Amino acid sequence: MKLLRGTDATAVQSGDDQPDQSTSDIIISSEEQVSDMSLSQIVINAVKSFRSSVPDCVAAGVVDMSTGMLLSVETTDSHPQEVLDLLAAATFDLFQGRNVTMIEDMFKARRGVSGGGHYFQEILVNSQNLTHLFLRSTVSPNIVAAIVCRRSVNIGMMFAQARLVMRQMEAEGV
Repeated sequence: MKLLRGTDATAVQSGDDQPDQSTSDIIISSEEQVSDMSLSQIVINAVKSFRSSVPDCVAAGVVDMSTGMLLSVETTDSHPQEVLDLLAAATFDLFQGRNVTMIEDMFKARRGVSGGGHYFQEILVNSQNLTHLFLRSTVSPNIVAAIVCRRSVNIGMMFAQARLVMRQMEAEGV
């Protein structure tokens, strides 16, 4: 595994292990081909769009639920890698933890819904100073975006802008 900082994929293409520094992170498997960079770039661009489009956004990230990995993140503050790893793990627990999947199964059974799809698609969490929105992709259910805004955010605008960016990311192939 390699943690790359910045949005310039040329460092990966040229084999340079010292890419440009910025507030964006993306984790790329060492086996990944250069042709896969477009998917990585789509995720990086989506995270940047979440940060710039969603009002009062202080952090955004994308988590791959199949691996539990944080694919990309951008924040206004720097955070230790342990905190970012916990974000990915917490996102997984919110959507696919043991108790959550039991609740999903119960809701599906009571509503007569069959199939292996996930019942919960969006989760909003308010903390003391922040509002956290977690959106599951409708096209790729293993992709979840995490958007963190100041508590003063207009919730309706937060949802509208975040959903718009998610739809754009899905249209680009994620």
